[in-house]
Amino acid sequence: MKQNPKKIAGRPKKFMGKEEMIENIKDNMREAEISMEFAGEEELEHLQEKNERRKHEIQRIKNEPLT
Repeated sequence: MKQNPKKIAGRPKKFMGKEEMIENIKDNMREAEISMEFAGEEELEHLQEKNERRKHEIQRIKNEPLT
């Protein structure tokens, strides 16, 4: 029996811990660094800015109190 897509969409998402969130951000940063090797000037600047924001996000997550 097929599941109703509306029921699937309403399910809560899997909880992600701080460590997993930080690791995902670091993975994205590594992918951006690889892309920088092939990027034009404008895209390179954009990727550098994104990675800078990601660094700040990692610090924010680390400093966030446990709930």
